[in-house]
Amino acid sequence: MVEFLVADVGSRFVPYEEGLVLQQTRRRAVCNGAENVVILLEHEPVYTAGRRTDDSERPTDGSAVIDVDRGGKLTWHGPGQLVGYPIVKLREPLDVVAYVRTLESVLIAVLADAGVEGYRVEGRSGVWVQVGSGPFSKDAKIAAIGIRVADGVTSHGFALNCSNSLEPYAHIVACGIRDAGVTTITDVLGRRVDPVSLIESVERHLREAFEAYDSPVARREVDAADAANSLAMDRAGHPDPAAGPEPVGAATPSAEDARVGATA
Repeated sequence: MVEFLVADVGSRFVPYEEGLVLQQTRRRAVCNGAENVVILLEHEPVYTAGRRTDDSERPTDGSAVIDVDRGGKLTWHGPGQLVGYPIVKLREPLDVVAYVRTLESVLIAVLADAGVEGYRVEGRSGVWVQVGSGPFSKDAKIAAIGIRVADGVTSHGFALNCSNSLEPYAHIVACGIRDAGVTTITDVLGRRVDPVSLIESVERHLREAFEAYDSPVARREVDAADAANSLAMDRAGHPDPAAGPEPVGAATPSAEDARVGATA
């Protein structure tokens, strides 16, 4: 199960420091056994730098930057961008990559609901769309992902460009990528699409993804099914058909991957 906390989307822009405190508070609760939670909000304008940010990627106009403990590089948050912070317990063995791919799949599904075709680009995290046509077409990032995993619990998350200005990106090297652009749902569709209109879609697809049998997110129902299946194996030497299919295996990440997700 997962709780959704919608922090005034459409009516108030949350200062980044306030959102960070909210994350930290809910993360401690999840570490202590509370329900997984997804925080959805819009931030006041801010640049944030992940652990791998290079000085050459920072703002050229002298704007302030908040250094944070997530993976990835430099990005911008602000009005018109839907930011999601899933604070969730991952299943053992930890598979950070599977978790990131789950977030990407959710965002691709949300974009499809809005009438936008999103996709992955090999070797790059987040979700992308094609802008332009023919020889002038190129990939443009429409959703960024930057996470941290500590003690098996995630923090930070994703940012989906809905109706935000793209001007702030002109002063930075967003996500450390110099050869691709950035866009919004509004620009792709040619009509305004604000974050509040996507809340239902985001909640639905995240809930479905986190409650799927092979989800990287820990769930009491899945854990109970796994325990019953293991017990049947011990007693009979083979799986109990009533216990359902075998769980999908998850690769074990490196110690660094298990601590901080290196995405942006």
